[in-house]
Amino acid sequence: MEQKGVQLDQDTFSCSICLDLLKDPVTIPCGHSYCMNCIKSFWDGEDQRKIYSCPQCRQTFTPRPVLVKNTMLADLVEQLKKTGLQAAPADHYYAGHEDVACDVCTGRKRKALKSCLTCPASYCKNHLQPHYDAAPLKKHKLVDPSEKLQENICSRHDEVMKMFCRTDQQSICYLCPVDEHKGHDTVSAAVERTERQRELEVSRQNIQQRIQDREKDVKMLQQEVEAVNRSADKAVEDSEEIFTELIHLIQKRSSDVKQQIRSQQETEVSRVKELQEKLEQEITELKRKDAELKQFSHTEAAVSELRGQLQNILREKWTNISLAVTEVKVLPPQPESKTRAGFLKYSCKITLDPNTANTYLLLSEGNSKAEGMRKQQSYSSHPDRFTGWCQALSSESLTGRCYWEVEWRGGGVRIAVAYKDIRRAGSSDECGFGFNNKSCALYCDTNGYKFLFNNIKTPVSGPQSYRVGVYLDHSEGTLSFYSVSETMTLLHRVQTTFTQPLYAGICLCYYSYGATAKFCKLK
Repeated sequence: MEQKGVQLDQDTFSCSICLDLLKDPVTIPCGHSYCMNCIKSFWDGEDQRKIYSCPQCRQTFTPRPVLVKNTMLADLVEQLKKTGLQAAPADHYYAGHEDVACDVCTGRKRKALKSCLTCPASYCKNHLQPHYDAAPLKKHKLVDPSEKLQENICSRHDEVMKMFCRTDQQSICYLCPVDEHKGHDTVSAAVERTERQRELEVSRQNIQQRIQDREKDVKMLQQEVEAVNRSADKAVEDSEEIFTELIHLIQKRSSDVKQQIRSQQETEVSRVKELQEKLEQEITELKRKDAELKQFSHTEAAVSELRGQLQNILREKWTNISLAVTEVKVLPPQPESKTRAGFLKYSCKITLDPNTANTYLLLSEGNSKAEGMRKQQSYSSHPDRFTGWCQALSSESLTGRCYWEVEWRGGGVRIAVAYKDIRRAGSSDECGFGFNNKSCALYCDTNGYKFLFNNIKTPVSGPQSYRVGVYLDHSEGTLSFYSVSETMTLLHRVQTTFTQPLYAGICLCYYSYGATAKFCKLK
């Protein structure tokens, strides 16, 4: 009874992780106790989740509890080691319900160390000794303790089954082939065991090979998943970049449109106010005259005086008109020439003003040629320079009748005329040739022509030519563009009223790197 009590105490003071007596015992917040090193190792495995649990009750703790040695429990364990454990080791020799008991022991049976297939019986350490000492017993087959020894005894002959019948696929004794298994394919149990082990080894190798193959497949699938993830991430990144750029462009375009609307608003409001002021002045003048006429109408003398004044005025004006008609010669409008030779008599030399050229334009050949460049040119800062559009204006102003020719290459070239007060700074439509009411332009590329004015694009048909002629009659308000080759073909004509001197201009699109436009020397 005393030993049973000691055993109970030992289980009470054992660590549920290492199953041994507590070493440096600690008690965690839920009340269970463990060896300090055991619970530390257990919680180290949970560091990644940052949630720590009790191995027994599974209660969780956050953060990781601080471990402190339980000195009282440590003292009890030490006392248990000195007193109760001295008798406990004897219990380890006796069989429990899960152990194989010695068949020879009487009373309380000890644990069996080996089982003998020849006897057949199980023996503890003491009763097994004869099998090691006696010569006849040394030949017996000893195996690990087993309670199923009877299954190895032939029920017909009461002999150990040391053979195997391959015909019936069962274990037999050495007498079975004489009668029941006569003529059957029989071998020794050891041979059959070796053969089965060999087959099992082959099966294991096949299974291991299949495992390796499946692991390769899994690895390939994992690589494919990673490739898909990388591709998806790249696609998302590219799409985000594209949409970000689109949003930026839309915002910029929105800003430009707002600026253009406000500019047009300012222009129109200014025009309306100016007209309003003129009308108010006219109304004031009419009211003044109405008051004078009203005053004159009250007396006959006033009427006579007014009549005399009117007659004098009419007489004086009529004399001036007569003199003007006598002196001014009315000339008929000049018809536009039909041949290039007819236009050449109005030819004029045109050069580009370097102070107006955008920094992505390279001027050459005496400033008569412009080429679109990838890198900016080192031009000095100037208020006349176009900063947002790749374009330039001529140094010469154009009035009267003028004719010039432009030779272009590369595509994306606009041949233009503009007023000097066109806006220079920025990339809004107010600066671009053909996108406002201060300029107009013929757009040329390898796909054909378009005429641009006030941001309205008009398709233009005509033969493709890399030389375009421009005829201007400033006083008549005529501007014509011609395709020049062996013959001249009219591409587009504008009839309007020019209120200021004009300047010739060219514009190269930013993406047309290497495109050129040159004002030709005409003979």
